[in-house]
Amino acid sequence: MTRLVLIDGSSYLYRAFHALPPLTNSAGEPTGALFGVVNMLRATLKEKPDHIAFVVDAPGKTFRDDLYPAYKANRPPMPDELRAQVEPMCQIVHALGIDILRVDGVEADDVIGTLAVQGASAGMEVTISTGDKDFAQLVRAPGVAAGSIALVNTMSGSRMDSDAAVMEKFGVHAGQIVDLLALMGDAIDNVPGVEKCGPKTAAKWLGEYGSLDGVIASAGQIKGKIGDNLRAALQRLPLNRQLVTIKTDVALERDAASLRLREPHVDDLRALYGRYGFNQALKELDAGAVAGNAGPALPVAEKEPGRSRGSGFVSAAVQAPAGLDPALAAKGEYETITTIGQLQAWIGRLRHAGQFAFDTETDSLDAMRANLVGLSFSAEPGAAAYLPLGHNYPGAPAQLDRAQALDLLRPLLADPAVHKLGQHGKYDLHVMRRHGVELAGYDDDTLLESFVLDSGSARHDMDSLARRHLGYETVKYEDVCGKGAKQIPFSQCALDDATRYAAEDADITLRLHRVLSPRLAAEPALERVYREIEMPLVPVLERIEANGVKVDMDELRRQSADLSKRMLAAQQKATELAGRAFNLDSPKQLQALLFDELRLPALVKTPKGQPSTNEEALEAIADQHELPRVILEYRGLAKLRSTYTDKLPEMVNPDTGRVHTSYHQAGAATGRLSSSDPNLQNIPIRTDDGRRIRRAFVAPPGRRLVACDYSQIELRIMAHLSQDPGLVRAFESGADVHRATAAEVFGRKLEDVTGNERRAAKAINFGLMYGMSAFGLARQLGIGRGEAQDYIALYFSRYPGVRDYMERTREQARERGYVETVFGRRLYLEYIRAGNQAQRAGAERAAINAPMQGTAADIIKRAMISVDGWLAGHRDRALMILQVHDELVFEADESFVPTLVEEAGRLMASAAQLSVPLVVDSGTGNNWDEAH
Repeated sequence: MTRLVLIDGSSYLYRAFHALPPLTNSAGEPTGALFGVVNMLRATLKEKPDHIAFVVDAPGKTFRDDLYPAYKANRPPMPDELRAQVEPMCQIVHALGIDILRVDGVEADDVIGTLAVQGASAGMEVTISTGDKDFAQLVRAPGVAAGSIALVNTMSGSRMDSDAAVMEKFGVHAGQIVDLLALMGDAIDNVPGVEKCGPKTAAKWLGEYGSLDGVIASAGQIKGKIGDNLRAALQRLPLNRQLVTIKTDVALERDAASLRLREPHVDDLRALYGRYGFNQALKELDAGAVAGNAGPALPVAEKEPGRSRGSGFVSAAVQAPAGLDPALAAKGEYETITTIGQLQAWIGRLRHAGQFAFDTETDSLDAMRANLVGLSFSAEPGAAAYLPLGHNYPGAPAQLDRAQALDLLRPLLADPAVHKLGQHGKYDLHVMRRHGVELAGYDDDTLLESFVLDSGSARHDMDSLARRHLGYETVKYEDVCGKGAKQIPFSQCALDDATRYAAEDADITLRLHRVLSPRLAAEPALERVYREIEMPLVPVLERIEANGVKVDMDELRRQSADLSKRMLAAQQKATELAGRAFNLDSPKQLQALLFDELRLPALVKTPKGQPSTNEEALEAIADQHELPRVILEYRGLAKLRSTYTDKLPEMVNPDTGRVHTSYHQAGAATGRLSSSDPNLQNIPIRTDDGRRIRRAFVAPPGRRLVACDYSQIELRIMAHLSQDPGLVRAFESGADVHRATAAEVFGRKLEDVTGNERRAAKAINFGLMYGMSAFGLARQLGIGRGEAQDYIALYFSRYPGVRDYMERTREQARERGYVETVFGRRLYLEYIRAGNQAQRAGAERAAINAPMQGTAADIIKRAMISVDGWLAGHRDRALMILQVHDELVFEADESFVPTLVEEAGRLMASAAQLSVPLVVDSGTGNNWDEAH
């Protein structure tokens, strides 16, 4: 799973300043706070985040100052010796490859909150690195999967990632943190709470009365002086709640997906570390252990660094689940393989077992660049071995030659009759292929077993699964290689320690399989999803990733230059329209300009009641003044440049000259694939500028790109699931389904349907799948809410099967707690029986949409497996190179294109047998845009 780390820069700086002595460098410059921040950053980077941002407060007032002029009024100015360290801190952060974010009009907390919810909603694993208790309110943010946002205190090492952890620390649920803070107040921010009301009293009240509103309503029942204090504070408590609530809807120029950790500027770091006397950091830098070049040797989805230390067996704090076979929770016995005889004995042992778990240790998380450091194996619980192949520390024992060892292992690893299993094994398949071993018989993956059994869980990494299913606390990377400034690369880890860590990976993977496999077998529908879809897809995705796609660097440079030129023109146009200069990236300045000076209506409000300047808000008033449209144009151009045209060249693999995305099978609960580095799912294609990005994905000379795309697949699945005669008939006829729907709804002949009627029918067709209300339809079509409600009612009268399906699905979801795809994949709905109406409504919308989106995901996965099987005999003539939503992209010899279009289209159309035909549209071109 893609990991996003959001660093509370202000918290880092102040805590380091107060925690460390007043250090100086040889020139007398203060360095104490800087030293602390640098150490915390190095520790964070060694945990290998995929995306990261260092967020600090922008100068000037925020919306909270407008709400409460005394907000932070008693905070003293920043000490001069601390202020002197801010600029060098920013220089080091930038040199480390980390983006620094400042947003006018809001605090750093609000920027972090917005990105955290945005990242978690996109399936990222989000870590907020902070010591600020206010962030506990985000641990269970509305609409975000449990466990997907965690708080980590880098100074103390503590972690908070569940409602239970919040309850343990604060005595209230995560959803009550805002109310707790409102009652207590915040002396640092000058927010007065209830006098004499500390955390225990506030937690007690919230436990008794449920919420701040409940406490306010029951204030007359609370006796004594504290009751008097509460009643005296009643009028300011609602304002307190506004002040302490972290915003999660800030309009940002950058989204979570764009905050990719960049390669460090080594020369700049060397100069900065030398100037400020950071000798250990300088030593690591010169040894090549900076940012992306040091740390755990396993992919993020497999090992999750940075957790508490473990003993390598069941501890008192982590108990084995009831009924678990004791052998699956006991301490293991591990062997280090350093001789040919040992290796041959293990090869015989593994072959005789017929199935074994294996794992690779490498020097990089990038599977396309990783070098093999060692291999581990296990064929029975509690027994495993580690084969070191690249440990190079002074005095390291002799190890087997890597080429010789792989030659001995190759017959075993390439034998499909000997079954292999792993945890996130796609990474290991890449590594072995790059080292000359085409691994066969990869039949089980514990990450995928866990995902199919419980797709709604945010964590399927080995450490979490071991804790959850075995009650076992695994050895962590830091346990064997150290942490912070003293951490060493795995290749320099002592063999005894490396064996303890690496062999355990294989052992625990095997144990997890022994627990998860019977659970899958007890659910035949889920086991079919696992056996027929997810596992066969693993080698297919590995091949697609390895194939990569060629990128036209000159085209990207041209587009970046054009985007920059047009951004400048948009800025100049905006200044001209406003009659003065202003910051287009500042929500506060936009608020003042649009709503105070220009008197435009504030049609969209923030949760705090302030006029919003997000995309929706600007779209709502774009027909009333030219400026909002210009601002939207500027934002769109800036996002394209920062996310794609400037970033894609950095992602080209120097060995292949291609971009190699990574696909994640466990990234979305519905089963949809997600991608990262780069994320190809989010390239905008509704605008000409967005579509231009696809022009940079090109075919090499003599070849063409071919794009095959399912037509209206989710609507076709709706017709199949609902069995509505009218909708089925519309698809069977082969007519334009939106025009056919409009003819039904408005009582027209097909040829008499107007453009507006077709547009309304299309909005209803797609909107109902996502739970669109009459209000939403009215806003989309620009009509009254009553008229929109009439449209929906008319639609359901013509398509009663759709209405019945939706109601039936809601009821089944409430009864069972989950919904299913056509192929049996389940999506569990946590809030389907919630008392909170908004949460329940959200779960009901998901219940209606998930079977369609999940079935579409299953269908294209089945198609990929079929097409890949056919391509096996034609790999010299065609490659599958991309999968994006409902589309497959191929690279093929020009002469082979007609054959590919015909056969890929046929296989995709036959990937499922629905009540209506699956239709595949194909296109070809020299680049992806032409093909699409």
